[in-house]
Amino acid sequence: MFANAVSTGVSAQADETTHRFLACGQQTYIMGADGKKEWTYPRKTRDGYVLDDGTIVLALNKFKKYPGGAVVRIAPDGNETLIWKGTQSEVNSVEPTAEGTYVITEAGDHPRLLELSATGKVLVEFPLACQTKNHHMQTRMTRKLDDGTYLAPHLLDFAVFHYDRDGGILGKLDTTVPGDPKHKVHSWPFTAIRHGDGHTLVCCTHSKRVVDFDDNGKVVWTLTNEDLPGEWLQDPCGAQVLPNGNIVIASYAAGRIDPNAPKLIEITRDKDVAWTYSDGKKVGIHHFQILSTNGERLTGHPNK
Repeated sequence: MFANAVSTGVSAQADETTHRFLACGQQTYIMGADGKKEWTYPRKTRDGYVLDDGTIVLALNKFKKYPGGAVVRIAPDGNETLIWKGTQSEVNSVEPTAEGTYVITEAGDHPRLLELSATGKVLVEFPLACQTKNHHMQTRMTRKLDDGTYLAPHLLDFAVFHYDRDGGILGKLDTTVPGDPKHKVHSWPFTAIRHGDGHTLVCCTHSKRVVDFDDNGKVVWTLTNEDLPGEWLQDPCGAQVLPNGNIVIASYAAGRIDPNAPKLIEITRDKDVAWTYSDGKKVGIHHFQILSTNGERLTGHPNK
């Protein structure tokens, strides 16, 4: 879907574009298109979705009430329901599916993927084939594909794994940096998005790059700081492919380089900057969801 191109800089439309979005990370909130927070949640989060009916689903960081993390659902009237209480070290991700189920991952001595019913009943469960020494660095944004299989980025395994419904490994996308067999540049996959005709967009955090694989597993598009006006890619974590083909990237630690560096960056296929969001903080947004663009609501399942 993407082709390599040389950036021509900041798009002329960048100052005109507005987005309303959900932010998950050190703070959890919905930011209005006017730059004012419409809603806040008092806990740190890993992942989250706003559904078409206004329901919000969040994967919570661990804290005293939920020492293994949790997944909660918040109705439009503010009523909060527990979907899943983590049983190990962390709950790393949650995806509400079109079928009304929830796909989550747990980190710990026995890392696993679970698909739950709306009431929390386990429908699918299998172990994840990632390393077990470092729980926090096991997996991140796991997603269910249209064919019923799953994509799971495994950070310290330097690969995105493709699992079938029984946990069988159908394939892997190698996210290592070419020419770096000893992983001196940490290329940890955080988000893997299936889009277009079998392409997979992957954010690789410490290697400060975003890559797009074709359906044969070949990297056909790469974004690095050399393509941007500044050192904006600092731990690129979450991403979303918009309906117009642009991608939005969360640069978690951009503020460590420059407090005014953007935490969210929208990029065209030609690597022009179409929109940015800055919050003045050192670190912040792990993942997000663009909810509307220029006042037009985005409906259906977001590609994130």
